[in-house]
Amino acid sequence: MSVRKGGRNSGYGLYLIPGVLASLAVIVVPLVMTVGVSFTKWNGVGDPTWIGFDNYTRLFHDDLFWASFGHILLLIVAMAVIPTFVGLVLAAVLFDYVAKVLGDRWAKLFRSGYYLPQVLPVAVTGIIWVWILHPSFGALNQILDTIGLGSLSRDWLGDPKYALFSVMGVMIWFQFGYPIVMFMSGLQRVDPELYEAADLDGAGWWQRFRHITVKMIRPELYVVLVTTTIAALKIFGQVFVLTGGGPSNATIVPSYFAYKNFFEKAQVGYGSAISTVLTVMIIVLAIIFLRLQNRSRV
Repeated sequence: MSVRKGGRNSGYGLYLIPGVLASLAVIVVPLVMTVGVSFTKWNGVGDPTWIGFDNYTRLFHDDLFWASFGHILLLIVAMAVIPTFVGLVLAAVLFDYVAKVLGDRWAKLFRSGYYLPQVLPVAVTGIIWVWILHPSFGALNQILDTIGLGSLSRDWLGDPKYALFSVMGVMIWFQFGYPIVMFMSGLQRVDPELYEAADLDGAGWWQRFRHITVKMIRPELYVVLVTTTIAALKIFGQVFVLTGGGPSNATIVPSYFAYKNFFEKAQVGYGSAISTVLTVMIIVLAIIFLRLQNRSRV
């Protein structure tokens, strides 16, 4: 009987083979190649020249590299911190108020509307926001002029003073639908009797939010923080479409910095070093979040 059971279980491994092969081809092999190339000087043609840690030495003395990580810190605020907090509050409002007063259909409608930017192509949303923020015919400046606040009109994406903050605003709009969906999904498993007991004890909405909602969906909270922080670290498409890293490198980020060295400057070894450092940072950050999550469960 045990032999037959072991035979059945061992058969499940066959279904893992396609996923393992795909992971090797798409993730493991390119990652190993990138790490290997990072120790060379190569323009993408011919044979690479081994130079050891020279690319990393150059990298850690590159002011633009450190500036790109400074921009990432602000984008983490825009893509992880603010959307997580706003998404948590909105999810609680939709679940605890809108669904009860207006019905589940309205709550689902709002949830779908908030999540819509996540399913739209990055190029489409980026081009639309470029139009909205255009200094001459953009909708934002036109609205400011109409309501008598024309003095506040700016070249939002073309001025180094405002470009990064404009990108942050776009990313907040783009990102906060994802936490709402995750948190509303987590709220589905919260026992309604907890809220009923809190109501009987005279707890207000904020007290229920703090002591029940936040504590009960803590696993989802960690997942959202991890995934949104990683998304901020590897952001590329939105920056590429909105500003192209400009003006004057005011919105340059590590992934776009690596792209420029790979394809525009043909410094493949240096670009690989940037990508390797970014990958290590993401892995370390994920491990830290996972350990914090495990500690919170104890």
